Amino acid sequence: MSVPFSNPLPVPVLGFCAYSGTGKTTLLKQLIPELNRRGLRLAVIKHAHHNFDVDIPGKDSYEMRKAGARQMLVASHVRWALMTEDPVGHDPKLDHLLRQIEADKVDIVLVEGFKKLTLPKIELHRASHGKPLIHTHDENIVAIACCDDTQTPDELTRLDLNNVSQIADFVVQYQQDWQQPTAQLPISVPAVLDSNEEYQQGLSVSQGVTYVLDQINASLDTELCQLDGLDNRVLAQDVISPVNVPQQTNSAMDGVAFAHASVDGSDLTIVGEVLAGHEYGKTLQAGEAVRIMTGAPVPQGADTIQPRELTQEQDGKITLMETDSIQTGQHVRLAGEDIAKDAVALKAGTRMSAAHVGLMASLGLTHAQVVKAPTIAVFSTGDEVSQPGEPLQANCIYDSNRYTIKAMAKKLGCHVIDLGIIEDSEDALMATLTQASEQADIVISSGGVSVGNADYIKTALAKLGAINFWRINMRPGRPLAVGKLNNSMFFGLPGNPVAVMVSFMQFVQPALRKLAGEQQWQPTFLPAIADENLRSRQGRTEFLRGIYHVGNDGKLHVKSTGAQGSGMLNSMVQGNCLIVIGEQPNAVPAGDTVYIQPFSDIL
Repeated sequence: MSVPFSNPLPVPVLGFCAYSGTGKTTLLKQLIPELNRRGLRLAVIKHAHHNFDVDIPGKDSYEMRKAGARQMLVASHVRWALMTEDPVGHDPKLDHLLRQIEADKVDIVLVEGFKKLTLPKIELHRASHGKPLIHTHDENIVAIACCDDTQTPDELTRLDLNNVSQIADFVVQYQQDWQQPTAQLPISVPAVLDSNEEYQQGLSVSQGVTYVLDQINASLDTELCQLDGLDNRVLAQDVISPVNVPQQTNSAMDGVAFAHASVDGSDLTIVGEVLAGHEYGKTLQAGEAVRIMTGAPVPQGADTIQPRELTQEQDGKITLMETDSIQTGQHVRLAGEDIAKDAVALKAGTRMSAAHVGLMASLGLTHAQVVKAPTIAVFSTGDEVSQPGEPLQANCIYDSNRYTIKAMAKKLGCHVIDLGIIEDSEDALMATLTQASEQADIVISSGGVSVGNADYIKTALAKLGAINFWRINMRPGRPLAVGKLNNSMFFGLPGNPVAVMVSFMQFVQPALRKLAGEQQWQPTFLPAIADENLRSRQGRTEFLRGIYHVGNDGKLHVKSTGAQGSGMLNSMVQGNCLIVIGEQPNAVPAGDTVYIQPFSDIL
């Protein structure tokens, strides 16, 4: 029977499974250096079925562990290792082991063993061993690496067990294609969406996001934008580099340039000096060297740089120190090694930041084709809402929702039309919605989507568009309306201020990003250790306002901001993230791992 597996990391996990003797370890010993060569940072977890030691008898760490230390952490300047003893002998849990991985330092985790877990796996198989194929009873097999005699089904990717390069290609592609599930939240039973009924069985957050994105298509409207206006715009076309970066092979530091073949213990003759922006116009001969500055082009005939501090110069001769460690090509930046001429420098769908703009400028480019920025129209409803700056009427509140929505939309590069506060009457709402749908790509309101008798917006929407009123199994932000107004999309957000912001982050933000051309955007969710007990309720997703920081252990830690009322905007001001607790746990005890959604993307 398969054991469920939930990946607690923001990077993919890929297993390798096989019967004993197939050669899992042999393959991994060849595959790991090949993947490293291709730039993948790897973590590996191996399940051993026997007792083992990882340190050497006689060493301090071994002796202290054997003396009774339950945990022994030994560290040096090159590595650290934590050894944990389990006197009861519990079988290791993969999700617990994965939480020990420093996820910010790896791109993928490879797992040898744990073949009964429902994690994605590559099966290794040799027909000569006479063993059955594992994939016939394990639907989590994503590929089979086998010999020529193995018969495999057409629907599974077949790999050559003896072709390490081909298997590496598959792993690299798997890592590139992997997407972290939205908020790592379990999907609840699907709700039946029926516009003739206001509320059906509640939707999970993940379902709500999926339904929203299914109704959005990326804008086809583009415009040419000059370099100074590119910040926060989304590229409509790939940016192709017209030059090599760097443009010529150059030095990565101040030092001496020479041919590595000249390193034979003899002193080198200094024949010149090359400064950045200049060149040495001759070809270096054997036994010759030039002084060279960082960024200066490496002369013809030279292929190696020795840092200045590892040389001694006297009477026109250079003595190279530590010659045994000099490697061919060291401290040399090859022309085009960062970006080759005619290569894609920036992909379509990239939201431009200061670094992206700087990169374009470094290529000599002055403009790019971008997706036309979305236009949103926003208004608030309710006779109880007052405009800031005006006297606060009895039994009323100041309207904060419109301003938070506008600020978040502007952070995403949107043009904003502010339609103000609309009175609770069907005629006023009809006129406002008609105007908004003619001017904006997306119309957003706050308030008026719950079950109250005075929610005139529902009847107005029913006459002008196709709107679904949803109950999302989340807190804060349960009521949500999503649909079409003529050619515009409509979002009706709840009325409580925090619920508005949380709902915008989860549902409106991905819609705006997709509309703006960010087809592959995913929200950021990071694992963090809870520093306090966190309460929730099974069956709904809880978004607590939190404060995260990096602890002394080098990991993210988080605690709540305190009181979590959906009208308490101060909890958003004090916090720097949302703590996301999925639908299953009733509570998260201190010390357990939760996911956080940093505010940095939008607030």
